[in-house]
Amino acid sequence: MKVPVYPIGPIVRTNGHVEKPNSIFEWLDKQQEKSVVYVCLGSGGKLSFEQTMELAWGLELSGQRFLWVLRRPASYLGETSSDDDDDQVIASLPKGFLDRTCGVGLVVTQWAPQVEILSHESIGGFLSHCGWSSVLESLTKGIPIVAWPLYAEQWMNATLLTEEIGVAIRTLELPSKRVIGREEVAFLVNEIIVEEDGRKIRAKAEKMRVSSERAWTLGGSSHSSLLEWARQCRVLH
Repeated sequence: MKVPVYPIGPIVRTNGHVEKPNSIFEWLDKQQEKSVVYVCLGSGGKLSFEQTMELAWGLELSGQRFLWVLRRPASYLGETSSDDDDDQVIASLPKGFLDRTCGVGLVVTQWAPQVEILSHESIGGFLSHCGWSSVLESLTKGIPIVAWPLYAEQWMNATLLTEEIGVAIRTLELPSKRVIGREEVAFLVNEIIVEEDGRKIRAKAEKMRVSSERAWTLGGSSHSSLLEWARQCRVLH
């Protein structure tokens, strides 16, 4: 290239002071370190009714602790609606699910502060749609990912995370192609949280956290690139 390139990152957007829902963080405070899988498929990440049911059964079957930001089910064909109605959202879960998982899991039907949740010491894995902002927010906190891409660049991101960087695991087929069964969901959650085979993935995610912090320290790669860019701007103007 005939122009200078300044590699700067990772950059995670923060909104300053964020009101933390007491119900979420009081629950997280009671959990053991790295024991909770955080499940959130983004603001547009709606699943079919059948897939929502299978995901719920899979979380229950895994026996692992979970925090699930749940959206009202919709078809992959682009069904839209106004703001989610709590009753509709809860009705998409298997009968008795909330009672059976009481104390083990927490279902949230409203907005949740994702960066603050991923920063909590109890979070040990992130079942994510692999939007790039979510990827950066997860890896800068050292959280390994269960990749659940739904559309757009998320498929490419999931491939990068699993095959190139090695900080994620993913379903055998794309969730947009078929319904992912409860047994596979349970396997993936256990793999990322407790299984020995997931140890390397968790270790690589932690290395990514350390590397991202080092990049922004004095003399780090991103810190130096940003200073060089600023210097060049002063020279040109």
